[in-house]
Amino acid sequence: MAIYVDHTHLGRHVTGLERITQELFSREALAPLNVVPVTSYGTAQMVATQTFRLPWRLAMSSSILLCPGFPPSPLLRPFASRVLPYMHDDFLLTRRADLNARARLYMAAPFKLALQHYPRFLTNSDDTRRKLSAHCRSDATISLYRPPIRNVFDLQSRHRAGRDARPRPLRLVTLGTVEPRKNFVAAAKLVEALRALGFPGATLDIVGRQGWGDDWHRLKSSNGVTLHGYQPTERVRDILDAADAFICTSHDEGLGLPLLEAQYGGLPIIAPDAPVFREVLDESGIFIAPSDPAAAAAQIVATLTSAAWRAEYVTLAAQNLQRWNMLAASDRDNVIELISELARRQPSAAPPVSRPSSARPG
Repeated sequence: MAIYVDHTHLGRHVTGLERITQELFSREALAPLNVVPVTSYGTAQMVATQTFRLPWRLAMSSSILLCPGFPPSPLLRPFASRVLPYMHDDFLLTRRADLNARARLYMAAPFKLALQHYPRFLTNSDDTRRKLSAHCRSDATISLYRPPIRNVFDLQSRHRAGRDARPRPLRLVTLGTVEPRKNFVAAAKLVEALRALGFPGATLDIVGRQGWGDDWHRLKSSNGVTLHGYQPTERVRDILDAADAFICTSHDEGLGLPLLEAQYGGLPIIAPDAPVFREVLDESGIFIAPSDPAAAAAQIVATLTSAAWRAEYVTLAAQNLQRWNMLAASDRDNVIELISELARRQPSAAPPVSRPSSARPG
């Protein structure tokens, strides 16, 4: 049996949505299942395929469909028992003001419809699972499928511990599309506070394309802030390597993939004191309140002025990556079994195995 996977959103700019699809829903990631990616070219074909061609494929077969990117089309609702959506977060319901017009128009309504009517979902964190459960039907099952974290930027941490414990200047870095939900303006305010607390040359490097909203223009006039825009992998690696700490000030995240990826460089991770970041970073995070830049700056100064802080966070980062990847490996085994069992329930379905393999992503 073919296991169709919606890859129609791939081939554009690569954000967290695309990276999760590549990491968790490729042929290699889902081996030995008989994965058949469904692709498209251009926005118009993507919309047409998601809206009409995917429902047609299920109407003509007893196959399973995985939707790791966009919410399933309303026309897929009659086949809900054979559709397995991957839910990245609950922002489409809870943070509509942080969405652009296209997301509100094309994604929010199908997302709500799917949560109300579909029997099962996959998701990226226990925090997202908890949030989604408040909107799902009472008998819905939500299974964890956490991504393994690879060293996508080819970072090295072995020399970081030997750097000066008193950086001059203190260099913070963050990754992500510049849009309201990422709340980079709060990070810029925190840099201003750090400049008043003993780090006069503190800087913030923001790597990511310009999104919707006016945050980009506000940040351009902020002291110490450099907007790099979208950069190739090699350039991102150089910027991360030069930094002293990674900072996230998002209003919310479903997971926060870059926080984990930056840990391959041994970087301390500064993040909001919220459940999802506690889940992702465990004991390796520096947890702050982005809404209070003065208090957050004081906390960062206190943390990053001990003699051995660099070596401490190199160790904590490595331990956290090991912990997370063990959880991800367990999730993958459970998801393969879940999809296989779902396929076996379909009429006249043979086991959905194309070839033996023990390959895992990453």
